[in-house]
Amino acid sequence: MSAAASPALAKAAKSAERRGTARHPIHVPLDVILLRSGVPENLPGRCTDLSEGGVGAMVAGELAAGQQVAVELRLPHVGVPVRVRAMVRYQGRLHCGFEFVGLAADQREMIRYWANVDAMQSVKAEPAKVVDIPVAVPRAPAERAEWPDAKFRAPRKWQYLAAGLILALAGGGWWQWQRSWRELETTTVAAKDVPLRVTSETMALRIVSRVEPVYPDEARRSGVQGWALLDAVIARDGSVKNLRTISGDELLVKSAMDAVRWWKFEPYQLAGKAVEVETTIPVEFRMK
Repeated sequence: MSAAASPALAKAAKSAERRGTARHPIHVPLDVILLRSGVPENLPGRCTDLSEGGVGAMVAGELAAGQQVAVELRLPHVGVPVRVRAMVRYQGRLHCGFEFVGLAADQREMIRYWANVDAMQSVKAEPAKVVDIPVAVPRAPAERAEWPDAKFRAPRKWQYLAAGLILALAGGGWWQWQRSWRELETTTVAAKDVPLRVTSETMALRIVSRVEPVYPDEARRSGVQGWALLDAVIARDGSVKNLRTISGDELLVKSAMDAVRWWKFEPYQLAGKAVEVETTIPVEFRMK
């Protein structure tokens, strides 16, 4: 581990001791949405642990402590994705810690429900303990093996174990690093009942027709401008099937949704077949 990463992870360990909520291990894809120079960017990642206060994850990108982002993840046994604003608390060698900001009551209940179901399944899956009772069994005298070379002896079991332990210690760090990258590479694999996640840049190139949003008069008078980030499900025929808010001023978001719901996209194809996809649509409002 690098010298720069060690203080960050040490700080994370200290903060973990002060947490008031328990964290549970979880391995599901995670999307991190942030603004760089005013442009939305999606970073793929994978959750490692989750609580009502925040989430730990491996993220394929650079983040800074104190940075404001939006995170999205889908919990097992919960049909609605969790989307919430968060603050980056630490990052070290792909590992990030996010603290939830303004977690809604319904999202908190989703996390609690998942934690309870996961705990019950873990108890059911725990195998029963089996106690071995030694029984003396008569054994037939084994014949002595004859070796071509009297100096050669077959390796004993402890020698195999020792060799395996040495290899594990020597290559453990490398294998752990490779496993982390393999997990990140699988974040784009979607379940059959979950739409395929596609980046906003990819879907922007497939827009066939679009309706420009109307700048709300109240927002213009108040000098409100910026980005409205929407989560959209695009149907197989290219129409906008569903829209959800990620972030943005309430007035701007409403106007953006009224316009985007009429957008039309070129159907996204996978293996020559049109599929339903989910993406992020950024809409900018800027006064001239």
